[in-house]
Amino acid sequence: MPEKEQELKHINVLSFGKVMAIIGAIIGLILGILFAAQALMLGGMTGGLGLPGAGLIGVGMGVASIVIFPIVYAIVSFIGGVIYAVIYNFVASKVGPIKITLE
Repeated sequence: MPEKEQELKHINVLSFGKVMAIIGAIIGLILGILFAAQALMLGGMTGGLGLPGAGLIGVGMGVASIVIFPIVYAIVSFIGGVIYAVIYNFVASKVGPIKITLE
């Protein structure tokens, strides 16, 4: 099959923002799980110091991070994706689009 060079002249701003939001939410979930694991370990360590409720704080922070991180990362990634697409569309209209080779 012959290769064909094509140009990426325009990025649909909302479409790109949605894709970036999903990617951001996945990354946020992964980071939230890692943060939750760390919070649970630290909560367990501080619970042994005799501080009342210290272990529960670690559990609360861990659960909250699994919920909050994906939401925050999705919002920030959506906004970043929209800004990136707008800038790309402007630059591509001035200097020319990215050329890609498809097979």
